[in-house]
Amino acid sequence: MDPNTPADIQDVCSGNQGRDVTSFVSVCPSGLWGVQQTLMRKTRQDQHTYSVNNASSLSVAGSSDDFPKMGSLCRVRVSLKEDPEGLSSESDVPAEPSQEEPIPYPRSNSSALQVPLGDWTTLRLGEGQCDVTEACIERMRAQETCEILLSPVGGVPGASSIQPPAEDQEMSTVSVELHSFTPGKDTWEMSTGEKLDWVRFHKERGGARFRSGEDLWGAADSYSRALKLLITLYALGRKKVDAEDCECPQTPPDVDPPLLLSASEYMTLKAELHSNLSLCQLKLGQPEKARANAAKATKLEPGGPKAWYRLGQACQQVNELGEARQAFRRLLELQPESPAALKALKELASREKETNTQLAQRLSKMFS
Repeated sequence: MDPNTPADIQDVCSGNQGRDVTSFVSVCPSGLWGVQQTLMRKTRQDQHTYSVNNASSLSVAGSSDDFPKMGSLCRVRVSLKEDPEGLSSESDVPAEPSQEEPIPYPRSNSSALQVPLGDWTTLRLGEGQCDVTEACIERMRAQETCEILLSPVGGVPGASSIQPPAEDQEMSTVSVELHSFTPGKDTWEMSTGEKLDWVRFHKERGGARFRSGEDLWGAADSYSRALKLLITLYALGRKKVDAEDCECPQTPPDVDPPLLLSASEYMTLKAELHSNLSLCQLKLGQPEKARANAAKATKLEPGGPKAWYRLGQACQQVNELGEARQAFRRLLELQPESPAALKALKELASREKETNTQLAQRLSKMFS
């Protein structure tokens, strides 16, 4: 599993009747968090709840709209379990989600939840505003509640100083309530245009998060989401695409996908996403992953100088100096007199000279 991909379920096991326990890893500006979700599943007899089909019409839960899907506006509340004011009551009835845009909340390094605690709020499933909450509600029915236990995943810079979500607790039990939601779509139900809109949305959001300098994990997550959708977007078999795309589900047979992207535009967009993800991974200290994504970008668009530079950087960091040299030389072919390429090649030559000197000294001692 790619650690930059949030809400990727790792293990699902059954607990007591009516209680499902699920563990997964989610991403926040501060890094990766382990989430253990306990869902208090209601039986069909107890499920006297509804999902919102539109602003004025409801459908009984139990239909194909049982669970929120991508694009669903979800009315949710996230509360500390220990907070008595955050618990549900018969008189506490929130407003139903409308088709209006949800209010975005600033992402924060000091929070693993990214939403106001104790208040009813509206999230659009699939946007990645709050990955922990979205991962919970995507498998909940209307008016169900779950409890989650959060803990930082090892190796996350700064995670030890952040307590989710209360400052005086090392690990916190949080209640997530889903009141109602509007209809959404699974990816296989979307048109080509709808998928492309989501791809562009996540690409733009990834760029904004990266430029902020404070949400590299979120930027990597956005680029990963865009890539996942993009590889299902193109009409497979009609144009030449790389082998990994052939493993992805095709557009539904009842939809005739318009060629919104040419083969060249598709490859360029995919290369840009791989290259951008590679840059995030370099800054997050994941050179092996950065190398893999940069290599994919150079394969998709051999004339892209940024991808070659990032490939060279990643290879340097994993001590693949020969491959790094080839990448920087390729960059120099594309951009003659490139200061970045010339500097990188000079550093490589110096590093290799130092390595050779050290090797010669060790061999001299062995045979002296």
